[in-house]
Amino acid sequence: TMYGQTNCWVRPDMDYVAFELKNGDVFVCTYRAALNMSYQGFTTDNGKIKVLINLKGQDLIGLGLSSPLTCHKIIYTLPMLNIKEDKGTGVVTSVPSDSPDDYATLRDLKNKELLRQKYGVADNMVLPFDPVPIVEVPGYGSLSAVAVCDELKIQSQNDRDKLQEAKEKIYLKGFYEGVLLVGPYKGKKIQDVKKDIQKGMVDEGKAVVYMEPEKKVIARSGDECVVALCDQWYLDYGDPKWKDMAKTSLSKMETYSEEVRKNFLATLDWLCEHACSRTYGLGTKLPWDESWLIESLSDSTIYMAYYTVAHYLQCGDLMGGSGCPPYFIKPEDMTPEAWDYVFLNVASKTKLQKKDALDAMKKEFEFWYPMDLRCSGKDLIPNHLSYCIFNHCAMWPENPEKWVLGMRANGHLLLNSEKMSKSTGNFLTLADALDKFSADGMRLALADAGDGIEDANFVETMADAGILRLYTFLEWVKEMLASLSSLRTGPTDSYVDRAFEADMSHGVLTTKEHYDQMMFKEALRTGFFEFQAARDKYRELCVLRGMHRDLILKFIEMQAVILSPICPHICEHVWSMLGKKKSIMHTRWPVVTAPDETLLKSSQYLMDSVHDFRLRLKAFRTAGSKCSKKKDLSMHPPGPQMVRATIWVAKTFPPWQLTILTTLKQLFQKHNGLPDNKVVSAQLKDKPELKKHMKKVMPFAQAVREKVEKLGIGALNVTLDFDEREVLLENSRYILNTLEVDDIEVKFSDDPTAEEVIREECCPGQPRAVFCSDTFVNVCCINQQQSSGCFEVQVPVLDGDSASKVLARLGRMSGHVSFDGLPVKLLRYEDPTMGPRKIPTLDCEETGKVVVPNEAIFRIKADKSGVEVELDGTRVDVGSQMSYIIVPQV
Repeated sequence: TMYGQTNCWVRPDMDYVAFELKNGDVFVCTYRAALNMSYQGFTTDNGKIKVLINLKGQDLIGLGLSSPLTCHKIIYTLPMLNIKEDKGTGVVTSVPSDSPDDYATLRDLKNKELLRQKYGVADNMVLPFDPVPIVEVPGYGSLSAVAVCDELKIQSQNDRDKLQEAKEKIYLKGFYEGVLLVGPYKGKKIQDVKKDIQKGMVDEGKAVVYMEPEKKVIARSGDECVVALCDQWYLDYGDPKWKDMAKTSLSKMETYSEEVRKNFLATLDWLCEHACSRTYGLGTKLPWDESWLIESLSDSTIYMAYYTVAHYLQCGDLMGGSGCPPYFIKPEDMTPEAWDYVFLNVASKTKLQKKDALDAMKKEFEFWYPMDLRCSGKDLIPNHLSYCIFNHCAMWPENPEKWVLGMRANGHLLLNSEKMSKSTGNFLTLADALDKFSADGMRLALADAGDGIEDANFVETMADAGILRLYTFLEWVKEMLASLSSLRTGPTDSYVDRAFEADMSHGVLTTKEHYDQMMFKEALRTGFFEFQAARDKYRELCVLRGMHRDLILKFIEMQAVILSPICPHICEHVWSMLGKKKSIMHTRWPVVTAPDETLLKSSQYLMDSVHDFRLRLKAFRTAGSKCSKKKDLSMHPPGPQMVRATIWVAKTFPPWQLTILTTLKQLFQKHNGLPDNKVVSAQLKDKPELKKHMKKVMPFAQAVREKVEKLGIGALNVTLDFDEREVLLENSRYILNTLEVDDIEVKFSDDPTAEEVIREECCPGQPRAVFCSDTFVNVCCINQQQSSGCFEVQVPVLDGDSASKVLARLGRMSGHVSFDGLPVKLLRYEDPTMGPRKIPTLDCEETGKVVVPNEAIFRIKADKSGVEVELDGTRVDVGSQMSYIIVPQV
């Protein structure tokens, strides 16, 4: 932008100095900038400034100047009020064509004569100077500052917020997309030629390189720090060949996070010369200048190679002594030639001492290298970890197989969402954490603290809850192992058994993936929290028929293994409770087959549906309570009530929803994803099938979009992979039990009895439950068989119930007795009044009774005193008592 200078800015009330350089030239700037320059070789004596005169900015206003590259022979020093004293030199070039601040200030001076008079600025210093077009910025033209100030309606240099917004709009765009319109680099992008223009000006003596801290840095002494040019050894990380090797190495590395990879790539791009030495402290001497030490960030970048042979040299002792058996290698034996032989496979020209020892070390190194993984803090990405990549490439330029394979960076650790600090008392030592939460409790909370590059958050309440979860798991294991004989055995081919096995397989596989990616929070989620939830779901589904012994043992074993990397102690204890002889640390990861995805989906569908049913049932019962208070008995008639549920299932989507899904799928395939809602709306508004439902179109489309974000294109399928009705019917006993309703019926939404709202809103994957209350009569059903273990049960009977339905209800209400697979007969008394009062005939339970066929229908008597049974149009009085018998199996 030097091509577009029209003037130079100073701040009228700011203090400046004129000081002499070692070549006799005189610079004018702030004292702060002069102090920085004095440490960068500008002055005769390092750190000393020869001030010739102290000036105010007002003293400099109106000076005529000659500036390089600009088209004006003379430009003038003019006042700008917002120059910062702690940034730069205090003297600012003015390029009003591309700087909103410069344009706004120059325009103020042009338009306000009183402002010019206040600072003694003559008209000829301002009025002839207009913005010079030098850079073409897409969208803003060749005078981007003028365009953006007009766009934002910036009135003066005092519109600070708008000027900041203006700079954000054009500065980056100008740098990355702007094309130069003047000079030898005309037609090229600014980002491509800026360094070349800068270098050309320095080479021609028209500019000097000045450096200062990016931000204000205060030393412990309270002094402001400067940038000093000192004698120093540098590593040239900017060497193009070396940099290319480092980028190649990074491209093949596993970084476990795309953000980490981007941070590494950004570092490799800007990293050039880096000072690698210092004169104090601990460290390794610089090989070619032993008066210097290698600074800590540059040192130890290939010490992972030393790990592979350290046991031969130190025996686990920091001092090392005289080496370890059997070779007893001494420090003086490890000459540079010896290290070259071990690590670089370079044959020595001289005879190596203890060649057999070096061969053994070389074999170890070749076996263990390359380095598979290095874990460290995210703050070391811009320095130490990047140097590690560079230095591995430099050590083994011809052997890329020795380059780093993986690095994982993590954030810092917060405690209860706050930074740890002794001054605030918010800190926790490792020893205190162990005493407070136990090793496993602490490890569980650390795993749950967070993954990735963001700061992890150790939450003490989570640690407490984790201990409770682990204790509950342990107590449950004890309970299960003590009651194995009471658990169900036999085949595991029922729906709930197969679903539980699928859930376990899914949990094992996903947890392995998370461990491989070092995502410990996610591994804890899938390998403990969700794994336990799968167990809870199985237990709930099996409440009527019991859990299977083999599956429970399999669950305990799998849970112990997949949780052991995080909570090894409690898992080791559970492992021993299972009777395992070897440590759990010697156990291989569970081998499972890929789960049936359809089964997983149907299982989740069942739980989601039941959750929705519960909410609807709660709303129904709440409405019933309100009706009874208002004496509105239309929905809830007086007397004992039974709640029946009709579950409506859709075979396909309603036509209007089907049209939306089809359109969205076409858009997804066309755009490789769903476009924004404007595009979607434009596609849907002209569909004739949707005109009647236009108010519901976009809400439905948005709901589908949210599903697509979670599930992908599969959310746009118009049918499910499983039979909804079959899943609900197969688990009808569970649904009845968990909802505590008396009867359910599953129907398709295209049934003639379905209401219009059901037809319009019921869709695949989202069944609708409708509840209603019915009056019933309790019938006492008695079992008179000897030693049967069955008792009398008060069974509610609805008007219109079939005998088979009453039998099913009887079985469900009999509690500890299951009728599954057993033939049961329902009998009425021939004399409904006297029959129940007679002493039963023990060897013939059917004496004085009549079997009620399954197809018979019960009717409630008008006075609600009992029921009648209807068969083939004939009604027979039953009264309020019946009998049932379980037919013995031969």
